[in-house]
Amino acid sequence: MPEDQLSRYRASIDNIDAALVHMLAERFKITQAVGEYKATAGLPASDPGREQAQIARLRALATEAGLDPAFTEKFLRFIVAEVINHHQRIAAEQ
Repeated sequence: MPEDQLSRYRASIDNIDAALVHMLAERFKITQAVGEYKATAGLPASDPGREQAQIARLRALATEAGLDPAFTEKFLRFIVAEVINHHQRIAAEQ
């Protein structure tokens, strides 16, 4: 019986991981459009003010959700760095 419980936990984790991948894919589709807009408009790839506001917002959400805000910030900074790389590449191709 304990193996059944472990299997159920793992199935839930697998479903959540799949949802995370799909959400990240959707996020990157949108940030791709932002990068194209920024390149066309001559805007910089990065927006430090927006990034700081997002970090503060997501740290607060993490705290409310019972998730470590420091982990959440690291995760967001990783994603933002990748987005900035994409935006820089898009701008270089213009």
